[in-house]
Amino acid sequence: MINQTCCFTGHRRIPLDQLESVTQRLRDAVIASIKDGYLYFGAGGALGFDTLAAQTVLDLKKDYPQIKLILVLPCRTQTRGWKQEDIEEYNRIMKGADKVVYISQDYYNGCMHKRNRHLVDNSSRCICFLTEKTGGTFYTVNYASEHGLTIFNIAK
Repeated sequence: MINQTCCFTGHRRIPLDQLESVTQRLRDAVIASIKDGYLYFGAGGALGFDTLAAQTVLDLKKDYPQIKLILVLPCRTQTRGWKQEDIEEYNRIMKGADKVVYISQDYYNGCMHKRNRHLVDNSSRCICFLTEKTGGTFYTVNYASEHGLTIFNIAK
């Protein structure tokens, strides 16, 4: 299954003037992955790129019904403090997901890193949106690279 699983990681903020092109590059990367035999797509449920990735997979399921969205969430309370509209979209994505995995019941320091490592450890490809050399996305892409995943950075 690892050889058919692709994970996503990316920044929570995508510049508005880049959103359309990032969305198209993401869609193209997912379609290319499907054509390469990838069936399972893991997303972490965060705002920003994770949400965009999950939305893209759900949208592509119309044309590629064999693909599956797997949400790997850090905790059941992930949306605490989010805007209502973001919570509603999160819930819509959860309803469309084929599988939901929780790392923890409640938030704790380190649960986000554990989620990211879980996504990478169960994948052979990583589609990312990486523009900064700090933070969780940078750490996760480096972790993925160290573990031999094929990396597609759609920010480039």
